[in-house]
Order: sequence, then C-alpha cells, then structure tokens
Amino acid sequence: MGKIAIVTDSNSGITQDQGRELGVYVLPMPFYINDVMYLEGITLTQEEFYRRLQQDEPISTSQPSPAEVCGLWDNLLKEYDEVVHIPMSSGLSASCETAMGLARNYDGKVQVVDNQRISVTQRQSVLDAVNLAKAGRTAAEIKKVLEDEKMESSIYITLETLKYLKKGGRITPAAAAIGTVLNLKPVLQIQGEKLDAYAKVRGKKQAKRVMIKAVQEDLEKRFAKYVKSGEMCLAMAYTGNLEEAEEFKKEVQQAFPGYDIHMDPLSLSVACHIGHGALAVTCAKKVTV
Repeated sequence: MGKIAIVTDSNSGITQDQGRELGVYVLPMPFYINDVMYLEGITLTQEEFYRRLQQDEPISTSQPSPAEVCGLWDNLLKEYDEVVHIPMSSGLSASCETAMGLARNYDGKVQVVDNQRISVTQRQSVLDAVNLAKAGRTAAEIKKVLEDEKMESSIYITLETLKYLKKGGRITPAAAAIGTVLNLKPVLQIQGEKLDAYAKVRGKKQAKRVMIKAVQEDLEKRFAKYVKSGEMCLAMAYTGNLEEAEEFKKEVQQAFPGYDIHMDPLSLSVACHIGHGALAVTCAKKVTV
C-alpha cells in the first residue's frame, strides 16, 4: 500500500496547527496589503486582516507561487509515494488550474482535486481524503471519488454590508446605496463553481431564517437519500464576528438537532470580497469508506 500525503490550502479553514493534528499539509494563501505580501495564518492573523480591511487599506488576493507548490510536493515525495492536493474551487481562484498544470510534470504521482469547494466544505473533502488514504485508496482513486461527488454540497452566506460587493463590481453603487437605506441583506450561495445570488431580504434576522430554510430544503430534496444513510454533514462559517456566529449556531443547532455542527472562520479569500460580519451555513455529503 502506497503512502499518500494530503495537501490543501488555508482556504479550507484548516490552520497550520490543525493540519499537523490531522496529518495534512496546508499551503498558506498569500495576500497583498499596501503591496506587502502576507501569508494567511502565518504572517497575517484573522484579527489583523479585518482591522486593515475595515481601515479600507488596499487588499488583494493571490495564489501560492509555482516554486512554493512544487517545493512542497518535491519534499513530500521524498517521504511519500503519492500526493493528493485539494485546493479551493477552480471557479473562485486560478490556484487550482495552476496546480493542475504543475502536476503534469509529476508522472501521476501528484493528483490535484477540483471538487468545487471552499472553506468548511473544502475541509470536509480534506477529511474524506484522509479517511480514503487510510483505507488504502490510491491518489488517483481519491481524486476520482472527490470529483465524482463535487456537487454534493451547498453554502449559503449573508452579509453585514454591501460595501465590498460594490467595491468588487458585483453590484452597482446605486443598488448598494438603495440596499443600505432599505436594510436589504443578500443571501448568496455557492453550489459548485461560483458565488451567486440566492435571495434578497430585509434585515439579518430574516436572512438567517432564509439560510436555515434553504439548508432544510436541500436536506429534504437534493440530499434526501444521503440524509437517510447518515452521510450529510452541517457546518458554519463567519467573517470576524465570532460572538454573533456563536449565537446563530444555537439557532441552527435547534433547527437541526441531530447534527454535530462544525464552525470555522470563513476563508480570507472570500472574506476579502464580502467583508466583516458575514455568516454562512453549509451542508455537504461526506464520503463513506
């Protein structure tokens, strides 16, 4: 049985310390603030990121350099037979496509998984990969399983402010101004490749209700057979607002009493575009070994 290394990036929400506990390797995502590069979870903390975001400092996302990615793989292949690399969704970053291009030079020893996930759903894929590797699957088999099930997840997000959607050109300044005056809160969804609009409601309380209802509908319809077989996981994420997120988690737990709900800070790559104060609820099928 070959020895397999599991690699992901910090968009999964897995910290360096958690990576060591899980036995996975976490590439930190780079950010530029005022043209200075920082690495998520290493030279840039969540607190520092939000402080500087709220001060309107220019922040841009980037991706790990090819040299850094290949350097990690090369080191791992001295100890392991194969590598499974699980980056964030190709629909949200070019880092997946870059990694796939680099992997072509490794004669099949590096398998890059594009399973269209980010944050806590990406984390679930990493946990699935670890379990599949322990069960004796090859890197190619793990890639196939994760990609075959890539659409079996949903993320619903609501925002505190429309400022960053306006800044990123996703909504017009006029729409942002009207939305702010009317206290409109968008609910966005990620089902597969992209971040899309799901609903627009008055106030965050209503937005929370909409997200819970959306997950309930997914579990009752799209994922009904997985619910019956006990294969669905629920998770939550937030952007800098831990106290509010913990209060909301109680509501979500009440709505879904049979689930153990994991919660993480949302990936900074997404937070960059939606700002402080967002809340997300997700559901994803876990792989059975």
